[in-house]
Amino acid sequence: MATSISRIVQELIDKDISIQHALEKGYGNYSAIARMLKPMVEEMLNRKVKLESVITAVKRASVTYKPTYYLDAASVIAESTINLRTDIAKISAEKTRKNIETVRRMMTVFAHDEYMQVIEGMKTITLLFDQKLAEKIRTNFPLENVIEEKDNLVAIIITSPQKIVETPYCITSFYSTISRRHINIEETLSCSTETIIVLQLRDTSEALDALTNLISEARKMVEKLGPGQNQNRKAKK
Repeated sequence: MATSISRIVQELIDKDISIQHALEKGYGNYSAIARMLKPMVEEMLNRKVKLESVITAVKRASVTYKPTYYLDAASVIAESTINLRTDIAKISAEKTRKNIETVRRMMTVFAHDEYMQVIEGMKTITLLFDQKLAEKIRTNFPLENVIEEKDNLVAIIITSPQKIVETPYCITSFYSTISRRHINIEETLSCSTETIIVLQLRDTSEALDALTNLISEARKMVEKLGPGQNQNRKAKK
């Protein structure tokens, strides 16, 4: 019984960023979290469970979100830097054969000298590019079945060390830090060590503040816990 409850509680917490953050920062109340999760646990198990069992499961799960668990990710975030690119435009269109060919021609003309990113989905293509190119693109490389167009966007470019490629929790930290400020992410993509987050201009200051605080906290964590703590944690696994 305890194992089943623990597994379900862990899964529920893994899906809830706000609970993870509360446990990570140390202000999460185990009893309050357990009372919130108890109905969901009972529904998934299709039976009643004791609150004490859920509290115990929350305590076990909380170990996953202690600072030492995130030290690998914190060391990557601590070494990350932020750059800003303003005056970004976006065009999203249906992924038709004609549009694919148009985008390819567009890339050969602009990609080497200008900022341009292509995000290709199953049914749509999105272009992110310097706003100064907007008129040229609309005139010389018109796309059919355009879904959305936006101007005056900002690209926040987070450059991290190479180890971000194989270190979990780094990119989700960037996203969750912004989402906790109730900021909508217009578009996002990852290019090896670069995480690019596109936002509305009005949200830029708040997002920069959130990301700067995240990097600052990561540097403090690494300085406080140090590589020795990380090695001890790995040795116990």
